[in-house]
Amino acid sequence: MTVIRYDFRSDTVTRPGAGMRRAMAEAEVGDDVFGDDPTVSRLEAVAAERLGKAAAVFVPSGTQSNLAALMSHCGRGEAFIAGQDAHCYRYEAGGAAVLGSLQPQPIAHAADGTLPIEEVAAAITGGSDAHLAPTSLIALENTSGGQVLPIAYMGEVAALARQHGLGLHLDGARAFNAAIKLGIDMAELVAPFDTVSVCLSKGLGAPVGSVLVGSAELIARARRIRKMLGGGMRQAGILAAAGLYALEHNVERMADDHARARRLAEGLARYPALAVKMPDTNIVFVDSDAAIGEPLGEHLAANGVGITGRYGQHRWVTHLDIDDAAVDAALGMVGRFFDARQGN
Repeated sequence: MTVIRYDFRSDTVTRPGAGMRRAMAEAEVGDDVFGDDPTVSRLEAVAAERLGKAAAVFVPSGTQSNLAALMSHCGRGEAFIAGQDAHCYRYEAGGAAVLGSLQPQPIAHAADGTLPIEEVAAAITGGSDAHLAPTSLIALENTSGGQVLPIAYMGEVAALARQHGLGLHLDGARAFNAAIKLGIDMAELVAPFDTVSVCLSKGLGAPVGSVLVGSAELIARARRIRKMLGGGMRQAGILAAAGLYALEHNVERMADDHARARRLAEGLARYPALAVKMPDTNIVFVDSDAAIGEPLGEHLAANGVGITGRYGQHRWVTHLDIDDAAVDAALGMVGRFFDARQGN
């Protein structure tokens, strides 16, 4: 088994550094199911304040955070609108349908990651027709495939939701990346949304966990659903301490990840066989013919460079464990691959 030396597979692969481990080891803990873990309570208060919402709940994963949000907004047999490639629709094992008895209504993404407003509007159904599941919620994702949704666009979707009396949820797993890219405060970015899920274990670098923020009423509902879904944790302050450390130390540095993703993309784009999408944030997508992409992926894996993708498409993700040397090493591996092909 080849050891991965340079891991570009995802920003979920980061490992806590010495400062974060020290914060975890020294965390004051209690029983969070009883509501008396002080570090969890502090994380929830900090997250709510930072995102400009009334309340927050700490959950084990982004998947559970999204599902708790969907179930808090929607009753059984009701529908939510999301992107065809949205995480809460495509990559969460159908939990909204299986566990929440909710009907997803997917919309194809435009090239910029948005859902066309007119298509979202056309998908909204009321409760007057017994044949249809009534729409209760619109769910957006920012970033979407690493792309940042514009502030004006999110405002338009919010206005549409208000017009129809719908809830508005943001899967903001990488919302801090979006805020850093736009140069705005997180509270401004997420202001239009009733609930927001933020992942602590992606760009923020914590080992586990997400927070769901929103109104006091919705978060109280989500806290009960968290218990229903098996997310009640006991001495969880050890994990919450990592999240607090991440919020205090690992937000502004995301700009470094964005810069390295851009440098990586520009380096890959030097090869005509690779069609590189220049990144907004920390995710680089590369398309090529499978006859190039598959052996390139095998070459990288054999030389300790981890990426994801298949059939010629590759995804590279930068994060706090990827430094300039890792980018240079990866580009060197790609260069050697193409040099060898030219020599054949």
